Amino acid sequence: MNNFTVLMYHDIVPKETFNYDKNQGIKVKQDYKDKLPKPLFTYVEEFEKQMKYLYENNYKILELKDIENFYCNGKTLPDKCVLITFDDMYKSAKIYAYPILKKYNFSAVGFLVEDWIFHNEEENSLEASVCMCENELIEIGEVFEFANHSKALHTRKKQGTALQSVSEEDFCNDLKSCGEFIKKINKSPLEKNYTHKDFKSAYAYPFGIYDEKIIQQLKNHGYSLAFTTKPGINHGDTNPLELCRNAVMLDWELEDFIKLFK
Repeated sequence: MNNFTVLMYHDIVPKETFNYDKNQGIKVKQDYKDKLPKPLFTYVEEFEKQMKYLYENNYKILELKDIENFYCNGKTLPDKCVLITFDDMYKSAKIYAYPILKKYNFSAVGFLVEDWIFHNEEENSLEASVCMCENELIEIGEVFEFANHSKALHTRKKQGTALQSVSEEDFCNDLKSCGEFIKKINKSPLEKNYTHKDFKSAYAYPFGIYDEKIIQQLKNHGYSLAFTTKPGINHGDTNPLELCRNAVMLDWELEDFIKLFK
C-alpha cells in the first residue's frame, strides 16, 4: 500500500460540560496566552466512536518509524493504515484519550511544545486547555511517542508567528532543546519498547505555517518527517517534510470521520 491518513487532535472534551463561551484559553508554562479555535476540540464520545470504528474495520495504526521507513527505506505500508497525532499535549489526552487508545491497543504521536510543559502537575479545568507536566507525559508513554512542536516558537506575533521571524541560529537552538527533551521522555522506562533511535526526527509546524526556508533548515538538522495542517491523504510522492494531517472537528459525527478514508 502506498498511502496513509494522519489524524490531528488537540483537546478532548466531554460533550455535556463543554461550553466554549466560558473557555478561558490555554494554560501553559510559557508566558503566553491563546485560545484554541472551537472546531479543534473533539468530544470524548465521538473520539470513542472513531477509535472503535478504526478497530472494528481493521485499520493498522502507524508509528513514526513506519512512515520514515516508507519514505527513506522503501518499505511498504499495510492496507488501511493511519497515524493518530495530538498537538500540544493537554491533560485531556491523558484523562480521556489515553484510556481509549489503550483499550484498543492503539498508539499515538504527541507533538509537544517544551516550554508549555509544566514542571509540576496542574489541576485540570473544564474552562481551560491545561498542558501536562513531564511526569504525566512519562505516565502515558506506553501509548504515546513524542515529537517536536518547538521549544518556544508556538506563539503568534503581530505579523505571522515566532517560527517565521526567528533567526536560523535561534531556530537551531530551539530544535535542539526540544529534541533533547523529547529524547529524555521517549526513553522513559515506562514507555513501550520504543526508543528515539527508531526514527531520525519528526516535527509539526506550529500553527501549520512554514516556508521553503524552514523546510531546508529541518533538512539541515536531520529531520526526516514534518507535518502540516493541510488535509489530505499522503502518498509515496508526498514530500515527507510536508505531510498532510486531517483535523478532526468538534461538530463531526461518525459519518464525517469515515469520509476521511474514502
